Amino acid sequence: MGRNRGFDRAIGVWVLATLALLAAASLLGDADALPWIAAASLAAGIPFIIHTRRRYRLIAQLSNRVDAVLHGERAIDLEHMDEGELAVLTSELDKMVTRLNITADELERERQTLADALADISHQLKTPLTSLSISTELVRRSLSEEGGHAALVERLRNIERLQQRVQRLVSTLLKLARIDAGVVRLTATPVNVRRLVDDAFEPLAIGFDIADVAFETAIDEDTSFTGDAGWTAEALSNILKNCMEHTPAGGRVALRAYEDTIACRIVVEDTGGGIAPQDLPHIFERFYRGSSRSPQDEVNPAGVGIGLSLARSLITAQGGTLTAENICDDAGRTTGARFAITFFKTNV
Repeated sequence: MGRNRGFDRAIGVWVLATLALLAAASLLGDADALPWIAAASLAAGIPFIIHTRRRYRLIAQLSNRVDAVLHGERAIDLEHMDEGELAVLTSELDKMVTRLNITADELERERQTLADALADISHQLKTPLTSLSISTELVRRSLSEEGGHAALVERLRNIERLQQRVQRLVSTLLKLARIDAGVVRLTATPVNVRRLVDDAFEPLAIGFDIADVAFETAIDEDTSFTGDAGWTAEALSNILKNCMEHTPAGGRVALRAYEDTIACRIVVEDTGGGIAPQDLPHIFERFYRGSSRSPQDEVNPAGVGIGLSLARSLITAQGGTLTAENICDDAGRTTGARFAITFFKTNV
């Protein structure tokens, strides 16, 4: 009650009025009136204080129940509050909670419908792509066995690469859409970083060998964090793939991981040409591929600019951060790019 200025003013006026009446009676020499004045003041003030305290308790209960709704409770009992204007307020709040629950249910149904639609679209796209891929492979084998023209075989290989690119695009877009729709269920379990790195690098091992790019790791013993191992491996794999594609033959991609008192940190560095300054602020934007593409990239593009966006979405969805910067030597020359993943500890 002490936080209510109106109540404080009312108490102040009551006390001052009582003191003024007592002072007036004393000045007039009417000592017999003093007890009656005090009794009348108490008779008027004490019921007011009791009534006000009760109202404030009811308001505090109402505030606690509203707070419970804000923290996820879907049903609150407001029926017993039947006093005057509080009854009107609680009735309106009850209607609001009911409306919010209905809206939440509708949003959940819409999310599920979107997820189902995305799954259907993905299936409808994958089916003809798979058939096209098989047909292309059969034609390429037939040309090779019959001594077909080398240029035709190469064109078929380009078609196969484009098919694979479309398939990766469909798969990645589906994952991004599921994240945006809020239907991806991320777990929060202890994740061993050494095992995580192995899982992320495994599908890229052959690609690193073909690109002649070395992969080095330096991971502190028992480094771990709380998160979703599968989706984090997906994010880390996209980062490693991006570094590999921008590192020339003979270069290397290095990963180090460690824990400190604040967070678990995973840092990936490459020895490529780095990120153009004008591209750095946009590196995690969807479909942004940068301004430093080579002519060969236009013929056989390595990516479509959503791998890093997916990586950041997956990491931030777990409460982590993903940043990018250039590595420079003492002379200020760019010697590569650095990506830093941070998963903060919740108990600090």
